Amino acid sequence: MTDKWLVGVDLGGTTTKIAFLSTYGEILHKWEIPTDKSDSGKHIIVHIAKSIDAKLEQLDVEKEQLIGIGMGAPGPVEMRRGIIYEAINLGWSENTPLKDLIEKETGLPAVIDNDANCAALGEMWKGAGNGAKDLVCVTLGTGVGGGVITKGEIVHGIRGAGGELGHITVVPEGGYSCNCGKTGCLETVASATGVVRVAHEKLKSSTEDSVLRDLKAIGAKQVFDAARAGDSLALTIVDQLAYYLGLSLANLGNVVNPEKIVIGGGVSKAGKTLLEPVMNYFKRFAFPKVRTSTTIDIATLENDAGVIGAAWLVKNAL
Repeated sequence: MTDKWLVGVDLGGTTTKIAFLSTYGEILHKWEIPTDKSDSGKHIIVHIAKSIDAKLEQLDVEKEQLIGIGMGAPGPVEMRRGIIYEAINLGWSENTPLKDLIEKETGLPAVIDNDANCAALGEMWKGAGNGAKDLVCVTLGTGVGGGVITKGEIVHGIRGAGGELGHITVVPEGGYSCNCGKTGCLETVASATGVVRVAHEKLKSSTEDSVLRDLKAIGAKQVFDAARAGDSLALTIVDQLAYYLGLSLANLGNVVNPEKIVIGGGVSKAGKTLLEPVMNYFKRFAFPKVRTSTTIDIATLENDAGVIGAAWLVKNAL
């Protein structure tokens, strides 16, 4: 008898990642398609369904081999009904019955959750979480996302907005404006975009020599590379990021006391240059028992975390 497969989908604003996985979480086939946001995103689900059918035909595999589809979507999700409340970067400004739409187009059972939650589940199942059932995952990319897992289950909250780590307020007065409508959010200073914004501000307000002044374009990678090389101004920028992130993770740790905190996303590729100062601030602000019982690691799954976590949704539910 042929082993059944899980389908994991990581729905992004630019590309959608799709994978067929074994029930043990091994990626068997994976690919990407552009996310078509035209006409208020009404073609997105149809294109995903057609892409899955095309891949099955290419592999000469019957649809009956698929157990179901798990999907991570960028917005607050109501799990029970599979509704995404709002996903502006997809063109969906109103409640969208995502679960029903996927099931209608594919003929397969579907389970939906927030994309950052899926990344957290992926790291718990097959990544740096290493099976820990009490885990926090924070993703530092263009924005800052996160997922909080207790006893193996994602914390969703009453309206699907649990785990919005990027919108913890870290600068109560005079902070940068955030896309969520607030100011001073962690996302405004700890995301890749935030690192660049802070770098430009520091360069304007300081006369200190820095290799960053000689660059035509500054990205988060350039800031961390300069910090790794001992550039004083870059080290100041990284220290500020680490302060806000370490403070936020300590406060969160004081609430849920996870076994592990996992830092993922593009910014996490800085490795020890980011991790070490974050850990120092975490230890400074965390409750003593949290400080000694919670470990912080860099995520290991990178771009595969979302599809693996989405597949976990199907495995866990069906």
